Amino acid sequence: MSVEHADAAVPHGHGRVPGERHATGYDDETRARLTRDADEIVARYPQARSALLPMLHLVQSEDGYVSPRGIAFCAAHLGLTTAEVSAVATFYTQYKRHPNGTYTVGVCTNTLCGVMGGDAIWEELSEHLGVGHDETTPDGAITLERVECNAACDYAPVMMVNWEFFDEQTPASAVEVVDRLVAGEPVAPTRGPSQVGTFKEISRVLAGFPDGRADEGVGAGQATLRGTVLAKEQGWTAPSFDADERAAAAAAQADDAAPEVGDEQSSAQHAPTTPADSSPTGEQRKQKSDDAKES
Repeated sequence: MSVEHADAAVPHGHGRVPGERHATGYDDETRARLTRDADEIVARYPQARSALLPMLHLVQSEDGYVSPRGIAFCAAHLGLTTAEVSAVATFYTQYKRHPNGTYTVGVCTNTLCGVMGGDAIWEELSEHLGVGHDETTPDGAITLERVECNAACDYAPVMMVNWEFFDEQTPASAVEVVDRLVAGEPVAPTRGPSQVGTFKEISRVLAGFPDGRADEGVGAGQATLRGTVLAKEQGWTAPSFDADERAAAAAAQADDAAPEVGDEQSSAQHAPTTPADSSPTGEQRKQKSDDAKES
């Protein structure tokens, strides 16, 4: 198929790599390769449309963002409209609607990381790189983001590079990491694989195509495992679980449940024990009203 190219203007901070051109459609070879991958993804699900999330990662692994041609490809392959695909792509922040950098550097500025130094890290990196939130450096190397909690509060303040953890960072260490990334040096996260992958490489992993590096490096660190270690030292164990005992207890609780109003032994069956237990009749209410007027 013929491929048209266009150099569309993009806002400041969202620039493409100088000289890069984006096609409005995929060439035959690329489309065939993406189609094979998409077929494999769709086969994992009982309904084709359920494959949309990993397929969006797939087109990001090709284009570096969810491009218009990527949206059209997903829609055609899954029998959806481009509006339906766009609605999903614009909902999740991991899907980028403009060309992303080779590395996404996310600084957590949520409560704990923020007070532990995350705000200072963000300010230092933003000034050092000359970009703000969701903006990309002119060379296309780094896209900088403020991110919400990374679920790594035990290592605050945390920075992520393409969703790999860089724990207990400082402004100086964060600058060193991004400088090494820009220089093209291999950089290892605090926990995880021995080297951070590119945005396109990680997008393919998120599409469901493992890179074989899941078991590399450190997994859970000492801070994360502290509770387990303490429990072993103290001899603490979780309560035992016996399905039969739980079922019997649930049945007994159901038998002891309060009866419905009107059922035998409900409050409706008991004679009032104090005047307050009885609702006054109309005549009683009238008498009280007359007594109040006379007084």
